[in-house]
Amino acid sequence: MWQDFAQAGHTSDWQSPQLGRYATGIALTNLSRGLYADHYNGLVTKGEPVLSPRVTSADPADDPAKIVITDCGDSTHWLKYRTDNGQLADDKPGGHQLINAIVEKQVDGSWEVTDFGVHDVGTC
Repeated sequence: MWQDFAQAGHTSDWQSPQLGRYATGIALTNLSRGLYADHYNGLVTKGEPVLSPRVTSADPADDPAKIVITDCGDSTHWLKYRTDNGQLADDKPGGHQLINAIVEKQVDGSWEVTDFGVHDVGTC
């Protein structure tokens, strides 16, 4: 999901069909809204996050339909830039951020992120 989001961020393409490959529901809405806001404000994102996700819970444990994934994502080299002058738009440098995501098994058997939260830099 994050790779597709990072790729769409290079042009702030809030309508990228790739966004829906691994995200649905609230997660997909939040990804699209974030990219639309960047597009509207003349911003693009360059680079990609560094991620090391791990499953921290599964429900039910013996045959999960929902899992929680936790990560300490590094956004140091994944920053926003202004499209009008190419200058860095982030007022804070990137860094390590706690990320929690809910991933649920879909009717077709696939797994998709249904919700996520990204905390402030320095939270992990």
